[in-house]
Amino acid sequence: MAKLQSTQSKILVLGPSWVGDMVLAQSLFKTLKLKDPNCIIDVAAPAWTLPLIERMPEVNKGIALPFKHGEFALFERIKFGKSLRNEAYTQAIILTNSLKSAILPFAANIPQRTSFLGELRYGLVNDVRKLDKIKLPRTVDRFVTLGLNKRASLPDNIPNPSLIANKDNALATLQKLGIPSPNSTILGLCPGAEYGEAKRWPAEYYAEVAGEALSKGWQVWLFGSEKDIPVTTAINTLTNNRCVNLGGKTNLSEAIDLMSLCDNVISNDSGLMHVAAALDKKLVAIYGSSNPHHTPPMNNKAVVEYLGLECSPCFKRVCPLGHLNCLKNISPQQIIHHIQN
Repeated sequence: MAKLQSTQSKILVLGPSWVGDMVLAQSLFKTLKLKDPNCIIDVAAPAWTLPLIERMPEVNKGIALPFKHGEFALFERIKFGKSLRNEAYTQAIILTNSLKSAILPFAANIPQRTSFLGELRYGLVNDVRKLDKIKLPRTVDRFVTLGLNKRASLPDNIPNPSLIANKDNALATLQKLGIPSPNSTILGLCPGAEYGEAKRWPAEYYAEVAGEALSKGWQVWLFGSEKDIPVTTAINTLTNNRCVNLGGKTNLSEAIDLMSLCDNVISNDSGLMHVAAALDKKLVAIYGSSNPHHTPPMNNKAVVEYLGLECSPCFKRVCPLGHLNCLKNISPQQIIHHIQN
């Protein structure tokens, strides 16, 4: 027994900062467990991603990184890394390509440090993988390949993320917000996108879809962070305040649980879109400036609306041509068609 314990694989994953990418990282965690069911996986990531990690049964624990977004903080990273030495990790898998993200596992004396080379990371990463963007077109492909042996090929079927929701917490959140428990079909709308307006389908289009659902006796719940309050408020105003406006009223953990109660979800390409996919919801994912072939929803029930214009994907925060046709030319009726079937 002691020998088994001493040779047990214990992996520290340096996770991404974006909510959507952290959801996709669960496919890596599942792959690691398929390869070695006894391995222990800890995930170090920004604190705001921990509610996601808590919903992933493959992960032993989440470790909140105390650094500000974009902050280099060399000495603090070294100190934090040294504080993890007693954990005796056998491998670190670094999902981001920055120099600063490779400092911590090096300081933690983790013997195998796996990642793509990234920026100026010679020595910090000692198990370097080649990033072939043609062979690994999707973010999830890139994450999963870091969990495989160096010469192994991607499996034909990559496991989908699948977050665990808590219905009791969802009902408690509704009670806290003074919202009656649902007694009809629920349509969830996620009209925000942290990256920028070139990923946001127009508010008036969302309102038209909401109006159609409301006319059928459905409830419509508007999801979003504090930054999304203007757009959720605009949609609610356009529907004569008949929606349940959750914009800025829930934390990520509460949003996950509430979304688990939805029957259908319509979302821009955002973190909440990946959450909905990982909750196995019937989902319509709307893409504008981004590429659905790079970060698709990992859900067989999902429908992707993407026009693939000559100027798409531009990956810009604001439409550089000023017309936003990649989103404006996706009509509300196209989206309504999906939720009617």
